[in-house]
Amino acid sequence: MGRRMDDATIGTLLVMFVVLMFCWNYSFIYPIKVFVVLLHELGHGLAAELTGGDMVRIELSSNLGGVCWSAGGIRWIVLPAGYLGSMFFGGMILVAAAKSRRDKDISTLIGLLVVGLTLYAVRNMFGIVFGLLFGGAMILAGHALPEKINDLLLKFIGLASCCYAIIDIKEDLISRTVPGSDAYKMSEIIPLPPTVWGVIWILIAIYVTYQLLTIAAEGEA
Repeated sequence: MGRRMDDATIGTLLVMFVVLMFCWNYSFIYPIKVFVVLLHELGHGLAAELTGGDMVRIELSSNLGGVCWSAGGIRWIVLPAGYLGSMFFGGMILVAAAKSRRDKDISTLIGLLVVGLTLYAVRNMFGIVFGLLFGGAMILAGHALPEKINDLLLKFIGLASCCYAIIDIKEDLISRTVPGSDAYKMSEIIPLPPTVWGVIWILIAIYVTYQLLTIAAEGEA
């Protein structure tokens, strides 16, 4: 038996996708992009922690750059965990918003997690200021805004995170090969060209994003 889709949720996601595509370089999207960079670096750090290493520190820059300093861990797992991790985290935010009626609590939890991660791991001024402001804004949204607004906010952030992760892989790893990129470092471990790793990772990201979007499009459980 096929999955039953929720027309209202599908319509909402389509409108959000159109807004994202037309407003991708607008300033109101910028905080979400930096948030995705934070998720990217968190993906590296968690992968290091889960494979026996340590997440040492995270740094974010205002030009949408970031770095996670880690020690140990399994490198061939840690390296793709940035792009794929930010996509997965964003997808889970989207699914959580679509499946739950406790969107205010989800926004608050995300805010608390961002503030906690910032205090625990972020070690440069821009990153600290951004993490505290973004986390504080999510906590405020969870407390002050109606459930429906939080639902739309979470879905927008989740969808934007998935899109940005896929766009990032294309721009950073396929359209151009940057020495020192995650794919470049991966090619030093497993000798395939960096572009090939970029293609592999973007195919995984597209497939998982599609599955998560399908789950979200079913609406509330």
